[in-house]
Amino acid sequence: MTDDNYRTALDAAIKEYEALGEQRRALDDRMAQLGQTIGTLTRLLGLTPTVPLGLTDACRMVLRSGHPMTPVEVRDRLLAIGIDVSKYANDLAAVHTILKRLNASGELRFITRQPGKHQYAWNGPTTPVALKPDIVARMHDATHEREVMGAAPSRGPRAKRTRRPR
Repeated sequence: MTDDNYRTALDAAIKEYEALGEQRRALDDRMAQLGQTIGTLTRLLGLTPTVPLGLTDACRMVLRSGHPMTPVEVRDRLLAIGIDVSKYANDLAAVHTILKRLNASGELRFITRQPGKHQYAWNGPTTPVALKPDIVARMHDATHEREVMGAAPSRGPRAKRTRRPR
């Protein structure tokens, strides 16, 4: 095979991989929506689920909706879809612990907002991209430019600061 054949095969494989990634994300989103719908309808009908959902899986299902949520919002959403959290002495602490573990494992992203108001967002799968030589060269040049721009000329000795009287 020639380089052109390899390049064509690589391009085809990348396109198929990206398309499958998009399909996977769409399926994950739809499954999360259906899971929440099933939980809500089960609760409204007064039925007991045949397969109990653990708190970790329930948190995953709630956060797969796509928008960032605070731990309190996650807990409230769990209650709204009928997840039984009464067995926990402190349900919010249990949710916090699970969210921290999911963040540590890379399933969630931690988003800092204002002090005391942080959120978690579902960390979707990454899509690998093949970089062509021209893009790599441009990135390499940009790195050198950033390094040069970051170099500041050294200043002379600092002047001594004096305190102002209060």
